[in-house]
Amino acid sequence: MSRRVAVYLCHCGRNIAATVDVRAVAERLAGEAGVVLVRDYPYLCSKPGQDLIRADVEAGWADRVVVAACSPRMHEETFRRVLAEAGRNPHLLQHVNVREQCAWVHPEPAVATAKARALVAMGVARVLRHEPLEAGEAAVERRCLVVGGGPAGLTAADTLAGAGIEVVLVERAERLGGRARDLGRAFPGGEPVGPWLEALVGRVTGRPAVSVRTGARVVGVEGVPGAFRVGIASPDGRAEETVGALVVATGYGLYAPDSPREGRPELGYGTVPGVVTQAELEERLRSGEGPVAVGGRPVEGVVFVQCVGSRDRTAGAFHCSRVCCMVSVRQARELRARNPGARVRVLYMDLRAYSRGAEEDYEAAGREGVEFRRGGVSEVFAREGRAVVRFEDTLVGRVEEAPADLVVLACGARPRPDASEVARALGLGRGPDGFFLEAHPKLRPVEAASAGVLLAGACLGPRTLDEAVTSGRAAAARALALLLRGRLPLNPRVARVDPDRCAACGLCEAACPAGAIRPGGGLAARRVEPGACRGCGACAAVCPSHAAVLGHHRDDQILAEVEAGL
Repeated sequence: MSRRVAVYLCHCGRNIAATVDVRAVAERLAGEAGVVLVRDYPYLCSKPGQDLIRADVEAGWADRVVVAACSPRMHEETFRRVLAEAGRNPHLLQHVNVREQCAWVHPEPAVATAKARALVAMGVARVLRHEPLEAGEAAVERRCLVVGGGPAGLTAADTLAGAGIEVVLVERAERLGGRARDLGRAFPGGEPVGPWLEALVGRVTGRPAVSVRTGARVVGVEGVPGAFRVGIASPDGRAEETVGALVVATGYGLYAPDSPREGRPELGYGTVPGVVTQAELEERLRSGEGPVAVGGRPVEGVVFVQCVGSRDRTAGAFHCSRVCCMVSVRQARELRARNPGARVRVLYMDLRAYSRGAEEDYEAAGREGVEFRRGGVSEVFAREGRAVVRFEDTLVGRVEEAPADLVVLACGARPRPDASEVARALGLGRGPDGFFLEAHPKLRPVEAASAGVLLAGACLGPRTLDEAVTSGRAAAARALALLLRGRLPLNPRVARVDPDRCAACGLCEAACPAGAIRPGGGLAARRVEPGACRGCGACAAVCPSHAAVLGHHRDDQILAEVEAGL
């Protein structure tokens, strides 16, 4: 086949063009061997930008394309789709990152321009050696496993079963509902959570298509997307289920203020009377009516301490837990309503009331007498049988003390203690904050890196209740797209083993983290299961006879790219 390359350079607004001289790069590339067309455009990912590439390819100007733009994680699939729509093999494309790996890291325009020119020349050298790859398909089992019985998992199971899909719901606790069972009222608005949750649990458990396993956990996943074999351990023993897709909705944990730091509990928790966590106050508010009391006396002073275990390097948490501020606002309003004469103060780093209606809730709390102070708390100690909060008012730089009958610690969200175990069992990636990692935060927000595995709810990070429900529905919708179709497209950029070269040494089989390489029996060549291969290339790296090859990562392709760069 012919090898005519068209190069498209994206300005990305000013993200690339402010540092890289795009026109100079275009002029230099016009003389590269095999390049028949060079264009630049403000936003190649826009519809007009995609239409430009599609029109050139359809007109026969080129049969291979290099796109120099942002990270391939953002739009490589977009441009592959453009080639497919133009009647070309979508893998005759090389996506070059000149934004994150060039324009954003080099402040000197001359240096950035030279590097961009080299990167694109390397892309041209590589794409000239690309071969068409064809994606196969695999049959899909029309069953789904949902891991986690909180709001996100229950919503996903309800949505899937409503569409006629058989669901196996696995929950580690003995009851369904997750942490939502600990909530008295939702925010904003203060609607009771209990009736809604019980109705959802009843709807899920009442569906004939849903099999519920409480007190159970997933201990391993084998097989391939579309036909996962999942090991489930429970008090009754171990069972195996074959499913076409997995929805992971294992929820989150909470920071424990009684974890010793510097040899003592944090902020007086467990040692100073009246110091409770936000979750413990929620239980008090939910369990009774009338004034809130400590030691038999209605509280007259309440101090909320925000960001306990969140945005705190010493606690090993850099993230904002998002929902704590809004919970404190709602609880503070309820305390003011129950104890009208009480002085209620909220000490915060930055108050974040972002959900719909939450800002209005915050303003209403201020009108009702709740005091909001921007302050850093240094300690909580006892004085004359009462808790005292010492803090710095960071707006005026003054250290103050606030006596209180009740001190509420807003403990931040953390990954579940068993998150590493779940990640190993299901092959999930984790971010720097320890929560599970989606394939792409914008384009694939509920998909894991592995095909057929979906993520929902607070296992991805802190979520409000309505966000968890929305996430559960989104994960179910993505699972339905796979399960109802009945066929799963396979990634063609996977490994293969040349049987004429294979010495059956087994090194590739031992190196494969996905278990995708199967023994051929005796001295027969190894073979790769395309549906299980993740395209990591470990087999190609260890194969002494060069029999294992990863699609589009042949030696000649990589060496040509390196030579062009040098």
